[in-house]
Amino acid sequence: MKFIYMPLLTALLLFISTIGFAQSSFLIDKDVAMFYPSNFDSIKNLPSFILLEEPTKMGDLPENWSVIPEFYKEDGKSCAKIVCENGTSLYGTGEVTGPLLRNGQTTELWNCDNPAYGLFDGKRLYQSHPWVMGVRKDGTSFGLIFDNTYRQTITTNQTITVKSDGPEFRVIVIEKTTPAEVLQELAELSGNMPLPPMWSLGYHQCRFSYEPDSRVKEVADGFRSRDLPCDVMWMDIDYMDKYKVFTFDPVKFPDPKGLNDYLHDKGFKAIYMIDPGVAYDSTYHDQNLKESFYFVYKQGADGKHFVTTKSGEEFHGNVWPGACAFPDFLSPDTREWWASLYKDFMATGIDGVWNDMNEPSVFGGPEGTMPVEMIHKAGGGVPEDTHARYHNVYGMHMIKGTREGIMDANPDKRPFVLSRSNFLGGHRYAATWTGDNMASWEHLKMSIPMSINLGLSGQLFSGPDVGGFCESATPELFAHWFALGTFYPFYRGHTIKGSVDHEPWSFCPEVENVARKSLHRRYRLLPYLYTANYVGSKTGMPIMQPAFFADLEDQSLRDEDEAFLFGSDLLIIPKWADNPSLPKGNWRSISICGEDSKNDQYLPDVRMKPGSIVPLSKIIQSTDEYSTDSITVLISTDLEGKALGQMYNDDLDDYQYLEDGYSITTFKANTKKDRLNISIEKTEGSYSIKNTVYRIGIVTDNSIVYNDWSDKTSYTFKNISEIMEGN
Repeated sequence: MKFIYMPLLTALLLFISTIGFAQSSFLIDKDVAMFYPSNFDSIKNLPSFILLEEPTKMGDLPENWSVIPEFYKEDGKSCAKIVCENGTSLYGTGEVTGPLLRNGQTTELWNCDNPAYGLFDGKRLYQSHPWVMGVRKDGTSFGLIFDNTYRQTITTNQTITVKSDGPEFRVIVIEKTTPAEVLQELAELSGNMPLPPMWSLGYHQCRFSYEPDSRVKEVADGFRSRDLPCDVMWMDIDYMDKYKVFTFDPVKFPDPKGLNDYLHDKGFKAIYMIDPGVAYDSTYHDQNLKESFYFVYKQGADGKHFVTTKSGEEFHGNVWPGACAFPDFLSPDTREWWASLYKDFMATGIDGVWNDMNEPSVFGGPEGTMPVEMIHKAGGGVPEDTHARYHNVYGMHMIKGTREGIMDANPDKRPFVLSRSNFLGGHRYAATWTGDNMASWEHLKMSIPMSINLGLSGQLFSGPDVGGFCESATPELFAHWFALGTFYPFYRGHTIKGSVDHEPWSFCPEVENVARKSLHRRYRLLPYLYTANYVGSKTGMPIMQPAFFADLEDQSLRDEDEAFLFGSDLLIIPKWADNPSLPKGNWRSISICGEDSKNDQYLPDVRMKPGSIVPLSKIIQSTDEYSTDSITVLISTDLEGKALGQMYNDDLDDYQYLEDGYSITTFKANTKKDRLNISIEKTEGSYSIKNTVYRIGIVTDNSIVYNDWSDKTSYTFKNISEIMEGN
């Protein structure tokens, strides 16, 4: 694909704006086309915040190209519509409530603080993804990028319609043979998800808020004393001094480094929240006062880093500290300043950062945010313009600055950022969660299609607040939700102030035991999950996948909201699933940690795809203990007696994998003359794995038959037909 690099973009925009656009279309890559409306204005539309780089024409549009947008104006709005082939299933549109299948749905893209999804009928949430993926009856697929940051609505019927408050916008159409190829092209255009550090794939514990620091230690100790694996403790806003970002409460959190050292000694990482609102310090403007200035506000005001009104005055809006100024993250200079604030902050031993309230949320503001006429001075090839244009990408640019700051502070470690607000393409900067959900069965069940559609929109690393954030979970709800949480890409428990305790041991011994088994499942699956994340980082393939990915032509799977795939080889069936549609074939139930997968009251049934091989590690208490020295290899053969699988490995938290410092181990099984022959070999990468011992488990219809542990790299099971028949 040919691209114009961003340093040349400003000159290009000036040139294009002088010549205008006739309605035009052309290829920008094989099977990828760009469509422009006749009145396209580059200054009002570009640069794109979705695309990594600005594409150029590669060739003419083929005459048989079928997915063609039609541009038009309606009621003062800029619109586009695309007619779909009959029987096309539609997905995507990012973070949305409702069903997996988006046919017949309308989504409004205007990032919004929406507690319990109770505002705007839940149709407008914290993120905007102007993206639709279509899958035809035969499995061939297309993707649509509506390259537009303004408020817009997407209606997904047989005719997809987009109506935007902004200027006329361009549309990118991806046409491929399968959904996987569409998602890979989306990743090539908008960026791949960076491979996360291994520790971020473990379990995370949070609430609003754990305070003081002694309570954080108490909860951390509770996990270790109860054989409940956990990797991360989270600090919500009450660790701050009067909710001022980059500060610590001198009474409740007097020694953040000491707290973080304590957590590290116990095998935990520490993540702290940073909001965009910077507490306004009135003393800064009164030279007669001798009080100390709040350093973040002073630096921001001195550098003119804050969003302003039309008359050039700082915009102030109320958030947790009271009156706040808001950094103009569209400005490269502001992001550089913001990034610089993380050096001392991370030096206390903080491992990751949580950017919340970054829609931005403004208490009492119009629709809960800042007025649309506020001004972003921007810069670096991004034109000065109003918040109406940049609202939906405000959070995206905040996390870009945050990620850069963490990387500058800890250059040898992979960063972890979690963001509530984001935009299509923002997966290259941060993971996400689905915001302030409700402790209800409705929201438990809804979390599956929400997370899947985020994955189908490029945001692979996501999950909901396990147990529900708003209000209190019942023991029954919590047990089912915690058991499902094993199979979210991001696995974090979180709850609001005033709710009952939501730690895994807070309800009763039965619920605690469910949580223990669920966590043991998660940690044994880490080799498989880490491999799925590696594959996702290279190909855009989601970790949490819709069931129809197992069989693109099976129409009964297209709207399955309850059963789903975890990676490509495991089928997850919640115990509360009501007659779910399942892929055809002999998907066999497996036990991961001694549980009864089929009959357990709470734990979802886990089934392996025929022809797959899944690696498992030991049960550990945190990823500090992770090792591939002992690997269990589960093999579920297909009708031909074959199976294939892989295991990815590296140093878990650095960048050596980018320079061949990784390994891929390939497992193969093949049946010949009633013998199952198994081979294990490193097939890629220079990372050394030494002294690994393996245990082979043959998955049958009724059980798993194991051999003894061995360091051999080839095995033979004789009389495999008798083994498969349970004799």
